[in-house]
Amino acid sequence: MDGTGLPALGFAAAAAAHLLYGGQLLKTGQLKAPRSRAAGWYVAAIALTAAWALASLADLFSVKQISWHLAVALDQLRFAAWYGFLLLLLVPMVERVSARGRHLSRLLPVLLLAAGLAIDAAAALPAADLVRLGRWLAGVQLGWAVCGVLLVEQVFRNQVDESRWGAKPLCLALGGLFVFDIYLYSQAIMFGKVDDDVLAARGLVHASTVPLLVMASNRRTGWLRKVQVSQAAAFYSATLLLIGTYLLFIAGVGYYLRFFGGSWGGALQVALLFMALVGLLVLLLSGSARARLRVFLGKNFFSYRYDYRREWLRFTTMLSTRSSPQEVGGLVVRGLADMVESPAGSLWFRALGDDGFVQSARWNMPEMSERESPEAPFCVAMRSREWIVELDHGRPSGRDDPAPPAWLAQLDNAWLAIPLLVGDEMIGFVVLARPRTALELNWEVRDLLKTAARQAAGFLAQMHAAEALLEARKFDAFNRMSAFVVHDLKNIITQLSLMMKNAERHKHNPEFQDDMLLTVEGSLEKMRQMMAQLREGNTPAGVVSGVELAPLLQRVVAAAQQRGRQVALEVADRIATRGDPQRLERVLGHVVQNALDATPPSGRVWVTLRQVAGRAEVLVGDTGVGMSQDFIQNRLFRPFNSTKTSGMGIGAYESFQYIKELGGSIDVKSEPNQGSEMTLLLPLFDSRTVSDLRVAGAA
Repeated sequence: MDGTGLPALGFAAAAAAHLLYGGQLLKTGQLKAPRSRAAGWYVAAIALTAAWALASLADLFSVKQISWHLAVALDQLRFAAWYGFLLLLLVPMVERVSARGRHLSRLLPVLLLAAGLAIDAAAALPAADLVRLGRWLAGVQLGWAVCGVLLVEQVFRNQVDESRWGAKPLCLALGGLFVFDIYLYSQAIMFGKVDDDVLAARGLVHASTVPLLVMASNRRTGWLRKVQVSQAAAFYSATLLLIGTYLLFIAGVGYYLRFFGGSWGGALQVALLFMALVGLLVLLLSGSARARLRVFLGKNFFSYRYDYRREWLRFTTMLSTRSSPQEVGGLVVRGLADMVESPAGSLWFRALGDDGFVQSARWNMPEMSERESPEAPFCVAMRSREWIVELDHGRPSGRDDPAPPAWLAQLDNAWLAIPLLVGDEMIGFVVLARPRTALELNWEVRDLLKTAARQAAGFLAQMHAAEALLEARKFDAFNRMSAFVVHDLKNIITQLSLMMKNAERHKHNPEFQDDMLLTVEGSLEKMRQMMAQLREGNTPAGVVSGVELAPLLQRVVAAAQQRGRQVALEVADRIATRGDPQRLERVLGHVVQNALDATPPSGRVWVTLRQVAGRAEVLVGDTGVGMSQDFIQNRLFRPFNSTKTSGMGIGAYESFQYIKELGGSIDVKSEPNQGSEMTLLLPLFDSRTVSDLRVAGAA
């Protein structure tokens, strides 16, 4: 194959592939009405690419320059068509930019197209310097390629989620073409001539991207209408454009050094390239350089400095990544600082139980122990006017503004003091250091900081309210536990008091002495358990084993007999439930004791244990004073409500809560002066089946 074989094959393949693809688009009706302007530009780009490939193919076999000039002109036109197509896809973003940015985006392709056609026309003149014109043409081509990569990157980066799948092959195809041209023409500018091998592969590269375009159009019907971009800012794309411009400049200077540097030209070119790359890395890694770039773009290319949707989502997401108030405070400082390119800041917050503002979070600022009163003139002015204080070497910029506190005046890099307001109350303020680059504190920046500060204040207030609620709940749980313990202590004291009353009369009775020792030992063990319960801060586990109910009831009845009262016990079967034996015995003992307290000695109290509908039923009845329906419904199982003059109203509440924990229920039937029946229904535990749970008290 001769020197024209591979280029001819490539251009022929590119022409055939684009013609077939254009015919498929027209045949399948994917570009029929309603057709957007972007679809029209897309068809024009496909057609012009096919025409360019045919002209390039003809130029390989023609001795006349007309075919070369035609190929160059068509190359410029197809670049312009792709630029117009991509720019129309970016209409939502283009509408966001300032008038200067919109004019620049439309003027740039016109200038490139005019320059390319002018160079093409100048090359036809007899006295034309073809070497110099070739370098200029390579620069124009490189400009088209850099702009193309810029637009493709922006289209893909800002795709809405539902259209990203369809746009990916399109962006890969066009991005690959533009990257190839960047390599081809940057090398041409650097070394003063086009690499013939790379140029020969240009037709094949264009042909190889057509399958990706076909894939994009086959993924969805009416796919061009569904390629939609969001309204995100173009900071990264602008960075890419600046990097491309920077590389173009370095390539031009490198070529100049190589051309005019004599024998040292090549060495100087390599040294320049190395220094340029190092300088580029320094710029990319410099926070100050990035800050200046954002400020420059905000002033000159966008009608608004901020993309408020992105800033709002970023700030909210940042605040939501931590759970403790201390961590959130640090994020508030970082979030506000990032909005204005500040490298440091600190949060002054009024913590729980503190009357003054203290430093609770800091970032790249020294630790300070000073406390600022909320009633100081400086804080009052910030609160009443929602005043963002711009400090000039520690002092407010306004002449009539209150003087800042002494510690703030000593901070040389202090720039802003931002109040954190919840309603009309100021819960703190943030101090930010001077930004990395000069930034005008205009109305837009102030409004953004005020809005973000109010959101941060609400978030901090909510976090501290949740923390205070948690502390209150801990105290509430401790108080509830203390009430239960006091109630149990009352029962122990009653038991010991009764024993002491009988001690004088039966102190020489050996049986009474043995019984007294057992009673004291049991009371001591109960008090140890209550102390452990208070230390742990919670009640024992509700379901720990299977518990036989008959032995518990027998012990409760025996304890009543020791106090001189009779309780009739009827046990229908061997029945077990799940629970803690000691707590269950305490609950049953409390219910029986309440029945005894409500019944005179001449009355009757009875207890029945049986199995009903798959549940264990304990019925405690008495012929005592009874209760009204109003008391049962509204007061019986509420704490600190009791019908007894010496009662605390804790026992019934504890019993009700524990029975609910076990999955049981309590039913009460009573009438004044007619007695009461209290039915406890508990989940049944069949001790005769195989189980990992042991049966407490079973033989």
